Amino acid sequence: MRPSVPKSVFVGIAGLSLAGTVAGCAPSATPAPTSDSTSGASTTPSGPASTLASSGSVYQDGTYSADGTYVSPNGTETVGVELTLAAGTVTAVNITQHHSSPNTRKFQGEFAGGIAAQVVGKSIDELKVSKVAGSSLTSGGFNQALDKIKAEAQ
Repeated sequence: MRPSVPKSVFVGIAGLSLAGTVAGCAPSATPAPTSDSTSGASTTPSGPASTLASSGSVYQDGTYSADGTYVSPNGTETVGVELTLAAGTVTAVNITQHHSSPNTRKFQGEFAGGIAAQVVGKSIDELKVSKVAGSSLTSGGFNQALDKIKAEAQ
């Protein structure tokens, strides 16, 4: 004999399934990055020219720097990023290592050695790195610094 389940239980489960499906299709809102004196971003514009990048955003030509953080097995780490922009395109990149352990030094060094090949010559709006030269965690700090630089360069 099968136990009897009230119809209201099935209706409730179906309603929750539908709500979950609809919620998964809803657009997510992400706040626009803001810039203030505590953001860690600094700017050295090279001239008055501004350019239109592929997404329609305007970026000022110049050299920008910011720090980004990420979590490693050793704790929270910081990586410094300096980008030079011309016409919305990255023309140069420099990584400042802020390592707290030999392991972090190794991975940030590998990241610094391989990042130029992935970002130089590309539109700043197209950048989102994930793994560079075997370093996957450092890219989180790079992407965070990149967001600060984008906000500062507009």
